[in-house]
Amino acid sequence: MTTESKPPFPPFTWETALSKVKTAQAAWNSKDPELVKFAYTPDSIWRNRDTFLQGRDEIVQFLRQKWAKENDYRLRKELFAFTDNKIAVQFWYEWRDETGQWWRTYGLEDWTFAENGLMKKRQMSANDVKIEEGERWFKDGVDVDSVDISERHW
Repeated sequence: MTTESKPPFPPFTWETALSKVKTAQAAWNSKDPELVKFAYTPDSIWRNRDTFLQGRDEIVQFLRQKWAKENDYRLRKELFAFTDNKIAVQFWYEWRDETGQWWRTYGLEDWTFAENGLMKKRQMSANDVKIEEGERWFKDGVDVDSVDISERHW
């Protein structure tokens, strides 16, 4: 896998921005930090809630820790807005902690891309909400894109 570029490249259209979002969703749902890191520039900067990271090595370490804690992680990302080299995303993911408690995380991301299509900046804000197992949207076997989020209670 190349680390030098990742199409589609900016400037984005609706279709290419949507492709970036759904490609990211698939990569994050793999829970493979070594795969995910190739979407980012080698010196990419992140703000993830109150954590600040720079570079692929820090991204990989962060994701390993995240997915070690967040069991049964399932994510849905949706394109919110875009400009030439920026994409805004809203997302929801569900996960279970070490005690068996289910959570849904609601959030927004702000992405800035380099000319080569790799993300050079990612800012994320999110909130975690306790849910019961019966309230889960992204149960095993459910395609996360098939869930009608617009009809869900927030």
